Amino acid sequence: MTSGERIASGGHHEVDLVLVGAGPVGLYGAYYAGVRGLRVALVDSLPEPGGQVTAMYPEKPIYDIAGFPSVRGRELVDNLVGQADRYSPLYLLGRQARSLESVASGGGPGRFRLTASDGTAIDCGAVVVTGGIGTFTPRPLPAGEEFLGRGLSYFVPSPGDFEGTDVVVVGGGDSACDWALALKPVARSVTLVHRRAAFRAHAATVEAVRSCGATVITDAQVTRIEGGAAMEKVEVTPRNQEPFSLPAQRVVAALGFLADLGPVREWGFDLHDNRHLVVDSTMATDLPGVYAAGDIAEYPGKVRLISVGFGEVATAVNNAAVHLDPEASLFPGHSTDEAPVAAAAA
Repeated sequence: MTSGERIASGGHHEVDLVLVGAGPVGLYGAYYAGVRGLRVALVDSLPEPGGQVTAMYPEKPIYDIAGFPSVRGRELVDNLVGQADRYSPLYLLGRQARSLESVASGGGPGRFRLTASDGTAIDCGAVVVTGGIGTFTPRPLPAGEEFLGRGLSYFVPSPGDFEGTDVVVVGGGDSACDWALALKPVARSVTLVHRRAAFRAHAATVEAVRSCGATVITDAQVTRIEGGAAMEKVEVTPRNQEPFSLPAQRVVAALGFLADLGPVREWGFDLHDNRHLVVDSTMATDLPGVYAAGDIAEYPGKVRLISVGFGEVATAVNNAAVHLDPEASLFPGHSTDEAPVAAAAA
């Protein structure tokens, strides 16, 4: 990130608008909130922005983003972060949005207090829920959880951080194979361990991993991580065979994620199928001042695509701006009317 600020745990903050979810739709919403002159905070349970894209297919090409014949997931997220950073949003990452309550406003539109799982409180005048399919929780690696942060990770924010290390990637899905491919050029060695013979990942991706020089071990599990202050090696146990050790300073556990609407379900929304927030044409929920956009939103004719979510969150944020200031225009103006980025920063 550049000018966006990551907020430490705890404390009390005040903004105009909170976006619950820092996936692509939430990041684009942060940009549009900035266009409207709103101070914005993004809250997300994942430690990095980007939502499902960062968690599940950061190296995959995406073909349905307008204006990009093809863009890698990581590149799309980086571009969205850079676009939002012009307006210096606050990022509250690695924590869940737990409660939303009304607080005294002293007249005018009501205000909310959103409290995160770490106790951080944010007061705001409007909320846009862009939580995708809910809170993502990584499926834990059964062995070696005590090395989390000391070599064990569930994400690869920057492949360069793995330079010169022996890396073991655990999993058989697209994200596991993508990360093995991304790390092979920088790591000393890459080993992919999958507990089954068949992969969930696309066959062409699996073949690319086998062809790139990475070691692929199937029908086996990582049963122990060993080391002191830092990770040194892993124990791999093949089915019906004796365990053996591999050198490893880094392990990436790509075992998938559990998604749950979580505490948002208790905020009093009209829910569809107990998992989607019902909205009207302004993207407003049945709670005044709270909107929803992206995969979590539901209305007749809904199509769940990133490209659709971008338009929905622009609609939501602009209507939230009018909610905050009834004298404001719903139309935000054209981006071509804004000062160039370089001039604005001067």
